[in-house]
Amino acid sequence: MRLLRRTLAFFTLVSTLVLSSCSSLDSAEFPPLPDAQGAPAPSTAVQREIYAESLELLDEIAVKGRAPKTGYDRAKFGKGWKDPDRNGCDARNDILSRDLVDVTYKSAARPCVVLRGRFDDPYTGKTIEFKRGQDTSTAVQIDHVVALSDSWQKGAQGWDADTRLEFANDPLNLLASDGPTNAAKGDKDAASWLPPNKNFRCDYVSRQTQVKAKYGVWMTKAEHAAIGKLLNSCI
Repeated sequence: MRLLRRTLAFFTLVSTLVLSSCSSLDSAEFPPLPDAQGAPAPSTAVQREIYAESLELLDEIAVKGRAPKTGYDRAKFGKGWKDPDRNGCDARNDILSRDLVDVTYKSAARPCVVLRGRFDDPYTGKTIEFKRGQDTSTAVQIDHVVALSDSWQKGAQGWDADTRLEFANDPLNLLASDGPTNAAKGDKDAASWLPPNKNFRCDYVSRQTQVKAKYGVWMTKAEHAAIGKLLNSCI
């Protein structure tokens, strides 16, 4: 637990400069990894330190079998996107604002609802032009890095409603992503799915480890081994 607090404090410190110009996310307790879109790329030394911290956290995560999916319902994590940080914007718009560039808002006076923006998808490496609309919004989706269903089968069944809502809207567990790629991921863990963009895989499993350590979500033996092997190769 001491290591987890130190690691999360490290993330907060590194990302302070990243988010200083983004008023809609000033109150986010655990901002994204420094490698996220719109953030300055960290040095190799900083990246390696992050991966090393995640590898240490990995050793503290329980390894168990996957529990049955019985009783899972997305609504048990809250119906739709919420605003747990109370900044006036729901989590989806917060993450679009964080991860997209050249953003246009519905109201310039209140930068909240994102209408347009450009997105360099970390999962595929391709650039996507985002346009809000019934037929276009799904091109960019907000992925739960640790899928809600995966967490349900690895501990979330025992959480209270407030913890599940926090988990579903936590910026640490959210990334804007290419819609079809996010759909292909589904609720798979790192043993069965990794981003097609190999350059992002170290950041992806590092973030998954951070999220699972924060909330006490366990891993299967295959998942734990896959993440450990990858993180060791990242350092």
